[in-house]
Amino acid sequence: MQSRCLTIVAALAAVLCIATAPTRAQDFPARPVKLVVGFAAGGTTDFMARLLADRMREPLGQPVVVENRTGANGAIGAEFVAKAAPDGYTLYFTTAGVATVYPHLKPAPYDPLKDFVGVGRVAFNATMLVVNAALPVHSARELAALAREKPGKITVAITGLGSVSHLGAELFQSAAGVKLTEVPYRGAAPAMTDLIGGQLDSLFGDGPTVMAQIGAGKIRPIAATSHQRSEIFPDVPTFLEQGFADAVADQWAGVLAPAGTPAAVVAKLNAAIAAVMREPQVRTRLAQTGVVPGVDTPAEFATYLRDEYERWGRIIREKGIKAE
Repeated sequence: MQSRCLTIVAALAAVLCIATAPTRAQDFPARPVKLVVGFAAGGTTDFMARLLADRMREPLGQPVVVENRTGANGAIGAEFVAKAAPDGYTLYFTTAGVATVYPHLKPAPYDPLKDFVGVGRVAFNATMLVVNAALPVHSARELAALAREKPGKITVAITGLGSVSHLGAELFQSAAGVKLTEVPYRGAAPAMTDLIGGQLDSLFGDGPTVMAQIGAGKIRPIAATSHQRSEIFPDVPTFLEQGFADAVADQWAGVLAPAGTPAAVVAKLNAAIAAVMREPQVRTRLAQTGVVPGVDTPAEFATYLRDEYERWGRIIREKGIKAE
């Protein structure tokens, strides 16, 4: 009788273990996946995340639900995901600033390199140096020359101290050996208003911020901070092409998972992202907002994250840049 009871108990225990065991990588995903965004709904980051989440349902066979956890320049959402179970069901839609810049400016409740594993980049979002259409310059070289002729007279908007656009402005000034008058703004919208109105000379802004006004002819793009020319703005040369080798400030977005997430699960998620980014409709919708799709492997993303994190840390220390 005792032997029979022990057998029954063992059987029940086995069933319980099977029921509560983590989902095997080959069965992933067995339930909806959560994609956390550290910024408010309605912005460019949220738009990209929701476009991706909506289309990932097909290759994954499960819904991907976007959850906005805002605050502290994306740190609140990042911390939430860093502490989540490493099973692939809670992901973070990150930006360059959250992953490679902000932790160098303020104490962060997460370590971008230790607390996450890179799933893959999603898109690139070139930062452009634009000027008021009435300003008589058509290149970064010409702007630098004008700044030398009129020291302290040429203004540039800073839409958030420590932002990638701010760092781009700092890199350009250093590489060109000029000093622009930096005008702080709380966001790109009021800065764009002043740029169009002639109260401001120049602005570093991402594709979605500057695209409409470039098309309307109210502002002129004169340089891109990316390594290569943007597909959206193919006629705009990079700073590199214009002789400013140290003025690279890539904007990008990507997906992170908690450290310890199985490699097979990460690979499945990466494949789903890549499939979505190949869809013509998705590429068209992104292009309409000034964003270029681009997916790499988890290994490539890990290398890129480490290199960019170290590069921005060095730049921020050397230039003594502080957050607001």
